[in-house]
Amino acid sequence: MLTRCLLLALLLCGSIAAQETLAIPAEELARAPTAARISALVDRATAQGWGSVMPALRSGAQSAYAANSGYSAQWYYLYRWARLLGTPYAKAIQDWIKSVEKAQVAHANMAASYEYRPGSLAAGLSRELLLALLGNATMSEEFFQLLSPLDNPAEVLAILQKIQQKEPALFAAYPSLALAVAVVHDVPPSPQWPHGQVSATLLPRKPPPPELLFGHLARQDRANGTGHKLVRLPASELKFLVDIVTPFAELDWARQNVAPGLADLGKAYDLIKYRKDRVAANQYNWPGNAYTLPVIFQQGGICVDQAYFASTAGKAKGIPTIMFRGAGLDGRHAWFGFLDANQRWQLDCGRYEEQKFVTGLAFDPQTWGNINDHELLFITERFRALPTYKLSVLHAEFAGDYLREGRLDLALKAARESVNRDRRNLDGWEILLAAQKAGAPADLRAQEAILREAVLAFQKYPDLEIRFSRALIEILRQRGETSLAAFEEQRLAKKYQAGRQDLSLGQMAAVMQRSMKTDDLATQIKVFNRTLDTSGRGAGIDFYDNLVVPFVVHLASQGQMPAALQAVERAKRTLRVEPGSQLEGEIATLAARLKSADFPKKAD
Repeated sequence: MLTRCLLLALLLCGSIAAQETLAIPAEELARAPTAARISALVDRATAQGWGSVMPALRSGAQSAYAANSGYSAQWYYLYRWARLLGTPYAKAIQDWIKSVEKAQVAHANMAASYEYRPGSLAAGLSRELLLALLGNATMSEEFFQLLSPLDNPAEVLAILQKIQQKEPALFAAYPSLALAVAVVHDVPPSPQWPHGQVSATLLPRKPPPPELLFGHLARQDRANGTGHKLVRLPASELKFLVDIVTPFAELDWARQNVAPGLADLGKAYDLIKYRKDRVAANQYNWPGNAYTLPVIFQQGGICVDQAYFASTAGKAKGIPTIMFRGAGLDGRHAWFGFLDANQRWQLDCGRYEEQKFVTGLAFDPQTWGNINDHELLFITERFRALPTYKLSVLHAEFAGDYLREGRLDLALKAARESVNRDRRNLDGWEILLAAQKAGAPADLRAQEAILREAVLAFQKYPDLEIRFSRALIEILRQRGETSLAAFEEQRLAKKYQAGRQDLSLGQMAAVMQRSMKTDDLATQIKVFNRTLDTSGRGAGIDFYDNLVVPFVVHLASQGQMPAALQAVERAKRTLRVEPGSQLEGEIATLAARLKSADFPKKAD
């Protein structure tokens, strides 16, 4: 009996000891986390859940940050791992789906539904993977700076595990490549990737298994078969290499048969003969029964085929590439860009000289949404690899945590430090503004001051300058400063009127949309005609897409067919419509649809 009591007491004491609150001594926080500490954290979390270690890691990281420790980043990313891995699986998937829906990047190749599982995101992950992730401070920093709310976190972790289990040595040697593969292939590619002018039958959009793709590229790099040394590139650039849907056999063919390489990859675009006969026949979708690199090389194609061929040949040679689609003066166009030998992005390969002003659209393979203006510039400037920017990101991360905890003074201080370290840190500015609003919502002058700083900081990045300027204009109107608000609007319009016609088009389209919603028919037509006469003369397909088509479709949906036809005819006389151009064909098709009443009427 006594022995049994002693055993029960020992078990009880052991259980209580095991559940004691974790505490990390201050002297330990002044150093980098040791392998023994990381191993103990993984073991404790495996036994008791990641919630048992997260509070101590959060407070420890904040203590190290407050003490200005040089190791605060390493403790912080351990906390981030604990927070991520401890997230309930169902909540993580729900949050991800909400982000995808909000960003409107869902597409038909994604699953119609996703299962919810019990447990956290850590469930099923091996101890070896956890130690590899938490034990690599550089990889941890890159992972959390790369990870987006639009990444499926469960699948990202699952892919990392597949790679680590199949290729443990290469995983350790190529962590950035593994991250790039994971964040690109966590969801299937868009059906419009790499472009929408070839059927899914001919180009199935089915990438190779991620662990095989990783091994293929890593071994190619080890054999000196890549244009760039992949081990030297960050995941943020490698994601433009691993967005591959082409079979390995075709990639091998390209390496052997496409001559241009890192020094002159732009020439690969012109290897494909331009098929004017297809354009003349309005045959913009691939007409053949096979869509492979050798077939395109043999038969020729139009600009999307040229861009696809060249960009894919670049990927085959271990060169990150980006494919662009855009609209020029008299037709749609496609071109590509690549990371050159000097590690600078060349983004105009195959772009018509007279259409250099046109802003192209490109898929971000991490999200399958379009890369916005500032992100494209950020990519080309490559400043996010700088230590000062990484430090700015760390300050912003702590500012965000303080803001969520309601510690507004600390949030303001950390966010201010973030933007002081690097003025291009968008998250830093947004957190700074959010903290100011939360702490003093009625202090509009303080918000105005921050917005003016942000406008100045992003004057090189038009979409961000416009975003913060519009917020500034709204604050000025709230303060009753209508004259200053009008001045800001005029300044923006004047600045971008000539150099960025796409931004001017956006503003004109917004005016037209407001008119369609609020004005009577006669006023709507006056607004359209005035816009067409003042800004549409000599314009091309971009103007047609953004101004003419929406208004004509709006009129047709209201049953106003005569007015819709008049709008089309007026546009045809005003825009630059070259004989035989794609724009001429699209206008003719639209007019024919109107004459046949091939438009559904809007329900009353």
